Amino acid sequence: MYSARDQRDNQEWLARIDAAADGLELGSEARSYASDMFLTQLPDEDRSKQAVAAASLYAGALIAGEERSQTAVAESMDVSRLSIQQRWKDLLREAGFRPPSW
Repeated sequence: MYSARDQRDNQEWLARIDAAADGLELGSEARSYASDMFLTQLPDEDRSKQAVAAASLYAGALIAGEERSQTAVAESMDVSRLSIQQRWKDLLREAGFRPPSW
C-alpha cells in the first residue's frame, strides 16, 4: 500500500511511466498495475527510481496480458534491459503474483 503523499511526490515518475506506456501502446490496466507496483515498491534512493519504474511497467504489462519485450520497455524508459531483468520478478512477488519460470 502507498500513501497519497507518495503518489503526489512521484508525479514525475508516474508521468514517465505513462509516457512510455503511450509509446508502447499499452492500455489503462497495464498502466494502473505499473503505477501501483512502482508506488508500492518505491525505492528510497532517487537513482533507483528509474529502474524500478521500468521494471514496474514491464511487470504491469505482463499482468495485463499486454507483454512487451524487456528491450522495448528499457528503451522507452531509457534504462538498460538488465535493469528490468534484475527487478521484475521481485516486483511481481511483492505484489502477490507468482512470476513465470521462463
